[in-house]
Amino acid sequence: MKRKIGYTWRLREVMAQHRIFTATELVPLLRERGIDLSASQVHRLVSGTPERLSLQVMAALCDILSCTPADLVATTAENAGVRKTATGDVPAPPANVAKLRPRAARILPDA
Repeated sequence: MKRKIGYTWRLREVMAQHRIFTATELVPLLRERGIDLSASQVHRLVSGTPERLSLQVMAALCDILSCTPADLVATTAENAGVRKTATGDVPAPPANVAKLRPRAARILPDA
């Protein structure tokens, strides 16, 4: 049986928990740790889901945010279903596009 694996990049959520709300706030914190990324590279790291990530960058993010890699990456694994043959000419329903876009971090007021 095949397994389908996936992951969710949670950097924006963890940043918000530590009151870091923009990618530009992260740039100097990364530089202090020897990671020289441009503002646009950090923006893509925060707003998108990376396919590859240097362990140096991951370690720096974990140090900045006082977290572990497991806090930044939520993994999933499930059994892949067996493909069924088509029974008609009905097209498959479109994939849920909302799942593919990162959700904005919610900022809660201080209690």
